[in-house]
Amino acid sequence: MSKKSIKEDDYVAGSEKEEEEEAEEEYSVEKVMDKRMKHGKVEYFLKWKGYPDEDNTWEPKENLDCPELIAEFEREHKRKEDEKKAKDDKKRKQNGDEVTIKKKKTESKDGPRGFDRGLDPEKIIGATDSSGELMFLMKWKGSDEADLVAARVANGKCPQIVIQFYEERLTWHTTNQDDDDKKDD
Repeated sequence: MSKKSIKEDDYVAGSEKEEEEEAEEEYSVEKVMDKRMKHGKVEYFLKWKGYPDEDNTWEPKENLDCPELIAEFEREHKRKEDEKKAKDDKKRKQNGDEVTIKKKKTESKDGPRGFDRGLDPEKIIGATDSSGELMFLMKWKGSDEADLVAARVANGKCPQIVIQFYEERLTWHTTNQDDDDKKDD
């Protein structure tokens, strides 16, 4: 904020007046609107008393002296997060029940899938997170069929194959700085 507040009854002459104006540059927070992490530090988006919304600013927590407003924001933020989590859990449970039913129907027709087939994994040939969970498309030794397997399961059952999958996809990039260092040698 670039606006200054000066008390009218504090009259100080000359350069002392300028120093007094700088010391009086304080603003009152009306409401904490949002929160974020920036460069590892907590910042709050503030609505200032007596100023329009376009003057709202992000301010580091350590610069603020409004613990009651921050606590009120944190309580409300936690309440909203808890409501969202409960709603998501309910939705996930409903979807999970549908997935369980579909999975049982699939298993009864096609038999077991993934590691339940009792086959050894050969390699991971792809990955997706379209279901909201990271899944690997696993090729099995002695089989032409591939199955989607949850990454968290594959990480535990065949970590070396998971590592190999990632290593095959690593790319290294050199910077101009590296090239400049080599030229200097």
